[in-house]
Amino acid sequence: MAPNASSTNTSSNTKKSKPHPSEVAFQGVEISVHILIWILQVFYYVLEDIYRLFRPKKLKPVDKEIVLITGAGHGIGRELAFKYAQAGATVVGWDLCEENNAKTIKEINEKFGKKAYAYTCDVSNLEEIKITAEKVKRDVGDVTILIANAGILYIRHMQDYSPIEIKKMIDTNVMQLLWLLHVYLPVMTANNYGHIVGISSIAGLIGAKNMIPYVASKFAVRGIMEGLLDEIRVDKSNKIKTTVVYPYMVDTGLFKISKSRFPLLMRILKPEKVANSIIMAQRAELEEVSIPGSMRPLNNLVRILPRKAYRRLLDLLDTSVEPDPIESF
Repeated sequence: MAPNASSTNTSSNTKKSKPHPSEVAFQGVEISVHILIWILQVFYYVLEDIYRLFRPKKLKPVDKEIVLITGAGHGIGRELAFKYAQAGATVVGWDLCEENNAKTIKEINEKFGKKAYAYTCDVSNLEEIKITAEKVKRDVGDVTILIANAGILYIRHMQDYSPIEIKKMIDTNVMQLLWLLHVYLPVMTANNYGHIVGISSIAGLIGAKNMIPYVASKFAVRGIMEGLLDEIRVDKSNKIKTTVVYPYMVDTGLFKISKSRFPLLMRILKPEKVANSIIMAQRAELEEVSIPGSMRPLNNLVRILPRKAYRRLLDLLDTSVEPDPIESF
């Protein structure tokens, strides 16, 4: 039986024809031109970064901003709240610990005479975030700077983590940011204005022992913020800004024992220093920053090396945190 003519035609149509030599040549030239432009842009951006080392960008004023800081009752969040209030911003502090949060806000109002607001909220819970966000809108107005700072850290060998500990870290460190974006990104998009700050960690750049779930959560924050920036920058008219921050170990009480072969080189940071660097980065509208500033470019550089050479450098520095005593839940 002869093959069906229509099926024969369909089969022949599906075969890909070879590109014409002129088409191949044109695409080759086009690719070469784009690569050359990209190389020139790389040189420009490197020179721009060097220039900014000596001539930092002018800091944006925050006296008309409403700044929401999660984890405002303690550590970095508390320092951020004080420093933003000092700069003239209206501060909205969220924390799960009502007592610490209220104390922070009370001290701000007494010291600066600028109205600050305290709200108790579990930032791992979407429904609580929605309810609290409605209260903030009613009492204060639309949040213009969002700082997802609250975080939890348990330090264990991987096999010693309880399921509850792992879930609490992921819910607080990762889902907090996603839920806050779910609630506040539409508001900022409607206003075409706002700044979102995600607090990652050096542990979001470099894997570390005794804190694997925490590392996972901070790598996730890094990925969320990079993806968010990629979505925002597609629309050239979008005025929402983002900043992701990678602090080294901070003395906030989250870890008990740390070690370093070169303690003068790898010093534990004070919350005040970290908070000041975060505010400077946000006000300068930097897209990402490590604290200290050398950590991120250094990590990018050594990642080019063979994996074994990279491990030897980590062995040389010998910096880590030691497991906490195991507590039952």
